Amino acid sequence: MTVALMWESRAVEGRGEELLAWARQQTLAAAPLRRETFRAPQDRVLVITWWQAPYDDPDLPELADPPGELVTRPVHRWRFDSVGEG
Repeated sequence: MTVALMWESRAVEGRGEELLAWARQQTLAAAPLRRETFRAPQDRVLVITWWQAPYDDPDLPELADPPGELVTRPVHRWRFDSVGEG
């Protein structure tokens, strides 16, 4: 099964580039099948990692929380299982 972990955070106004740089520098305990990083208006940063693992695998590495002074709220995290393309 392919599982996607989504990590989304919102930076303090004007600090989106810092949050983006911070997220890109973060390493995980294991290498995912794929990793993509996105940005959006309002200084939001999204990281999606794909893993070959069971949906409820408690050992999948997650990105850490960024420094508190960099963000406006706690990180949002979601887990999805792939249902294929199309």
